[in-house]
Amino acid sequence: QVRLVESGGGSVEAGGSLSLSCSVSGYTDTEWTMGWFRQAPGKQREAVAAIDVYGTTAYADSVKGRFTISHDSAKNILYLQMNNLKPEDSGTYFCAADRDGVYRGHVDELVAGTWSMHYAMDYWGKGTTVTISS
Repeated sequence: QVRLVESGGGSVEAGGSLSLSCSVSGYTDTEWTMGWFRQAPGKQREAVAAIDVYGTTAYADSVKGRFTISHDSAKNILYLQMNNLKPEDSGTYFCAADRDGVYRGHVDELVAGTWSMHYAMDYWGKGTTVTISS
């Protein structure tokens, strides 16, 4: 059974930093792509950053230069380092993993939304809340 569990959310002032973690278990796909997604109240879920098994990364324009996605293969933990946070970064952050290597080599398309997250990002955590005050 695949299980993804996020942690690290919290409340900080604008300009601050947070580090999110996603512990992944039971996931055996060797051609994986994983990502961070966020959803603000009343808004659609959006892709924030993604990384594939080859270490290729992609970021939403709104977070480029401020967020860094990484993966620890030994521990199978996905990270998102978030710096210079803005109030518009507030929301629930979810980590997700794909099935059958669908997005491998296509992280740009996943983050841009041209390849829908809803097609093959089959495994999701329950989310962690990030609140940025101005």
